[in-house]
Amino acid sequence: MAVYIIMAIIAYAIGSINFSVIFSRKFAGFDVREKGSGNAGTTNMLRSVGKKAAAITLLCDILKGVVSIIIAYLMNKFIQGVNGAILVQIAALGVVIGHTFPIFFEFRGGKGVATSLGILICINWKIGLVCLIFALLIMAVTRMVSAGSVTAAILYPVLVICQVGKEYFIVDGNYIIFSILLALIVAFNHRANIKRILSGTENKLSFKK
Repeated sequence: MAVYIIMAIIAYAIGSINFSVIFSRKFAGFDVREKGSGNAGTTNMLRSVGKKAAAITLLCDILKGVVSIIIAYLMNKFIQGVNGAILVQIAALGVVIGHTFPIFFEFRGGKGVATSLGILICINWKIGLVCLIFALLIMAVTRMVSAGSVTAAILYPVLVICQVGKEYFIVDGNYIIFSILLALIVAFNHRANIKRILSGTENKLSFKK
């Protein structure tokens, strides 16, 4: 039990390192949460700070998910008597929750999409790639990042349900529950965006800029 708790704390701490706040303060001299949508994520960084800061933020947020899962893999390898699948799931949920509610930044973080992508790439890169392509297609059609993010989040557990039992690191029923929880967290973080999408007032990206 102690190993799982330690993993949860480590993952949460990694998730709590909010790069959008750090980089916006460094590159632009303000907290990105005070601008635009008020969200501490890549899209608001793009609109409020610029392409370079947004790209670096995106990469670092993805790496948070990757690093957390790698740590879980290593703990499973070197510590006997632990359930590797559960350890990975705890790491994944912990880092996304940390990203959403960062203890280092007044519990006001991002929506966890990039970090979730890093997680998916580590757990199963094929599903991660499908979700990424699907999200990009939806974004291209709707010009709404939130629409692509939410629909890809919903697609994730659907793909898991269809594929459980095949060549996966995690093949038990817990993986289905985990995938649903991760999707719900991402969707919950986009609740305001979903309301704006339904009302037709959601911000759209301009590909000309």
